[in-house]
Parts: sequence; C-alpha cells; structure tokens
Amino acid sequence: MKVLNNIFMALSDPTRREIVQCLRKKDMTPSELLGRIQATQPTLSHHLDILKRADLIEGTREGQFIRYALNMTVFEMAIEFMMTTTTRRK
Repeated sequence: MKVLNNIFMALSDPTRREIVQCLRKKDMTPSELLGRIQATQPTLSHHLDILKRADLIEGTREGQFIRYALNMTVFEMAIEFMMTTTTRRK
C-alpha cells in the first residue's frame, strides 16, 4: 500500500499532473519541460524528484542531459487498483 500512497501523493499536485501530461506526449528533458509548464528550474527539479521517488517517471542520461519518460508499469498498477476498488459487488 505504501507504493500506492506514494503514487497518489505524487499525483495530488497540479504541477506534477501537468508534467505527467507532457510526458504522455513524448519523453522530455527538464529544459523541454520548462518550456511547457510554469515553474522555475528548482521547482521543476523538486517535482521531478517526487515523481521519481513514486516510480512514476524514469530518467535516462544522454550525455549531460537526462531524458524523462513515464513508467507505465506503475500507472497500470494504480489503474488496476482503482478499477478493483471501485467495482461494485452485486
């Protein structure tokens, strides 16, 4: 349950949800993300760290840059949890 708590905590912030929406379209570097969201570089780093600790994103080093991508396995786990807890029993 701790993993799910971290996921939902990470997604509770509107800026982090905006980051996730951007990464749904394509993998991005922090510089690319800064061009799409209203945040300073330190604020973006903080949000990326929370998303990484929740395992919602993964970073791959490309030279001096890090390219972030969604970790779909974790999203699928969260969706499965929501589906099983919201299904009505008859």
